[in-house]
Amino acid sequence: MGRCTISTSKNSALGQYVRAMEDNKTTHFGFKTVPVEEKASRVADVFHSVAGKYDLMNDLMSGGVHRLWKRYTIELSGVRRGHRVLDIAGGTGDLTAKFSTLVGPTGEVVLADINDSMLKVGRDKLVDNGFAGNVRYAQADAQYLPFPDNTFDCITIAFGLRNVTDKDLALRSMHRVLKPGGRLLVLEFSKPSNGLLEKAYDFYSFKLLPKIGGLVANDTESYQYLAESIRMHPDQETLKGMMDEAGFVNTEYHNMTGGIVALHRGFKA
Repeated sequence: MGRCTISTSKNSALGQYVRAMEDNKTTHFGFKTVPVEEKASRVADVFHSVAGKYDLMNDLMSGGVHRLWKRYTIELSGVRRGHRVLDIAGGTGDLTAKFSTLVGPTGEVVLADINDSMLKVGRDKLVDNGFAGNVRYAQADAQYLPFPDNTFDCITIAFGLRNVTDKDLALRSMHRVLKPGGRLLVLEFSKPSNGLLEKAYDFYSFKLLPKIGGLVANDTESYQYLAESIRMHPDQETLKGMMDEAGFVNTEYHNMTGGIVALHRGFKA
């Protein structure tokens, strides 16, 4: 939640840092610099660790507001009966459950996650709650989606893009598997629009969040990483530009909770 105020624009300090890391085949894991090939396994370790407490921690970290953010995502999705939906980094299946009801028996929802621990938690939760007939599961990397071109009417990725090593590659992959006229929705933590809110959020993220993670999930380091990863994620305008570069049209974003979270939407022409 929240991020430092450094821009990721082409000429910014962070932009130059990111380009330098790319030139040296390194990337960021939170505030650390790591070889590109190591990031995926490090992120996997984080989510293997937090999978069992993921839903509980989401409620605690956001005060339950994450449910409102996801509801708004559903509202802007335009999903209806018969549609095919891909829920990337779908985790424990909150969005998948809602989409399953919307698409009905003639539609299909694919819950995809790169992390097998998260995917198992999501699958068990959905099956236990009766979501089976129109839901299937795929362990998949957002950068290399294992689906044919022009497959889905809607793709969502909620609180997952910031963990992807090559976000540009992932956005192009999502564009490829969308049908013409289909839409992508990216729900992600972003840059608060108010300086006082940002300072308060920084205090919460770095002082309180890791302690909550330690007490509830017995894992301080993973929640320290999550706070850091948010601050390394592109801000609203930068992400919009990345979606444009990946081929999306009519891109826009909607700030929620003072910009702590933003919902980006783009269409495939």
